[in-house]
Order: sequence, then structure tokens, then C-alpha cells
Amino acid sequence: MTPEFITDMMERFKNGKTIHKKYVYQIIIAVQKIVYNEPTMVEMEIEDDVKLTVCGDTHGQYFDLMELFRLNGLPTEKHYYLFNGDFVDRGSWSTEIALLLYAYKWLRPSSFFLNRGNHETDDMNRVYGFEGECKAKYNERVFKLFSESFSALPLATLVGKKYLVLHGGLFSDDKVTLDDIRKLNRHNQRQPGQSGLMMEMLWTDPQTEPGRGPSKRGVGMQFGPDVTKRFCENNGLEAIIRSHEVRMEGYEEEHDGKCITVFSAPKYCDSTENKGAYINIGPDYKLEFHKFDAVPHPNIRPMVSFSSPLNLGPC
Repeated sequence: MTPEFITDMMERFKNGKTIHKKYVYQIIIAVQKIVYNEPTMVEMEIEDDVKLTVCGDTHGQYFDLMELFRLNGLPTEKHYYLFNGDFVDRGSWSTEIALLLYAYKWLRPSSFFLNRGNHETDDMNRVYGFEGECKAKYNERVFKLFSESFSALPLATLVGKKYLVLHGGLFSDDKVTLDDIRKLNRHNQRQPGQSGLMMEMLWTDPQTEPGRGPSKRGVGMQFGPDVTKRFCENNGLEAIIRSHEVRMEGYEEEHDGKCITVFSAPKYCDSTENKGAYINIGPDYKLEFHKFDAVPHPNIRPMVSFSSPLNLGPC
């Protein structure tokens, strides 16, 4: 993988073209090997001359991702990126986003990070467009390779021992620690199922009331500010950073600042007037929030070619 290949690929995607299947196969297979060998919770530090950008859901909104990169800069050896799941589904350019993120992971395996989201799963891909998009633009084998690679992705990233970044949220049991995440063998369970640590990491949401409550999604549960406070205190964390839900300003600080949501798909599904956001973190580990607006894209409705019916429910 080279920067020149990625630049050419980005331009092809902007112009509505695909890349040859042989390159698609190579990219997915190479990245699956890299991420399979990463721990379930990747642990990284931000060095003195480095900046980390944390991005939330992109959901196939390729042209908005291009705007994020235009505003904030492309990934480099000194500009790390972490994409916190839900790269695919709903938007109509999910293969483009997945291939671009994978190409950067192959190019910069130690400075470009990917967490799994609840949409990097077979059942969601079947309903919300990604499986159909893979078959329409490439073939069934491409979807199967992506499916295998999604199941190999890490579930969380620990940034400077201060911030736990994971797609959904916290747990039904207060006894869960970072060590439990470290010990979780995600390779024993390709799909998250209906219970357990993996499901909760991908699916849960914060609530304003203390304690825990039922999920509005029908999967997982909701956790209150007291749950977040205990988890952060027990594990020596300043905050958790999660995605998984639209926020009208692109991000939100909840639970006394200890639960931060970042969502990077502005004007989500062309139906919500939300901004997108990303978080920059420097070596001082201070969080800088940046908002951005959606940009025009070719006139293709979300998922219109790939899935039926059009379902715009929760992220």
C-alpha cells in the first residue's frame, strides 16, 4: 500500500468509479491479518509531536468523510486517526469508506486505529445495505471477506490510560474492568449475539437517570451517570468516548463530562439536520471538539440501490 495508491483511489471514488476486485481482495485480506493480531483493547499513547483524531459513525457518507479530511488533514505518521465503528450501512458509499479506512490501516498499522461498531456485523449489514452494496458494486465474495475482517476488529482503544474509546457504552455489571476487556477473546465469537461483554460494548447507550434501564433499541441496555462515574473511578479513567447515536451538534458531553458521544455523519441519512464532529487529542490529552457541516453528494438516496425497505431507525 502506498500514499499514491490511496490518493488515486480517493479520486476514483469521488468520481463514482470502483477499483479492481483484485485490489479489493488484497486490501481486505491484508487488513484482516493486521487487526486479528491486535488486542481486543488496543492501548496507545500520544507522543510529544503527535495528534490523535477520534471520529464517530461515518455510515457510508463518503463525501462527508472527505470534508472531514479536508478540514482536519489526512492521516500521517504524526497525525493518528481512530474511527470508532459504524463505517458502513445506511449511506450509499459504504464500500468506499471501508476500503479507504482499510487502505490507511494497511499503510499505517501503528498509527491508524479501527474499533468495531454494531454495524460491522452480518445481521445489520443484511438489513441496512452493506451486503447489498458489496454485491452490487463488486460480488458476494467481497462481502464475505469484509464480514470475516469485521469480526477480527478490536472492540475498544485505551488512549493514554485516560480515555476508553468504544462504540456503544458500558456494562450491565459494575464489576467489569479494563482487565476483563483485555482478557475477552473476541475471536471465539464472530458476532455479538444478544448478551455478554461484546454485545454491550457495541450496543449500550447512556441515559440521564441513575442506574440502568431498558434499551430503546431492543438490544442491550442504558446506563446512568452513576454507572459511568463508578466505572471511571474503578478503572482510573477520565472519561469514556463513544459513538453509536446521532447528536445534533455532532458531539455531546454527558454524565458530568465522563461520557462523551462523537458522531461524524452530518445530516445523517439526508433526513436529520445534525452536524458532524470529531475530537482532536494532543500529547497533553486535552480534548478539542470540532463540528462540521454536510457537503453535497451525488443524488443517490441512502441505501436506495442496495436494500429494502428503507429503514432510518436508530444508529
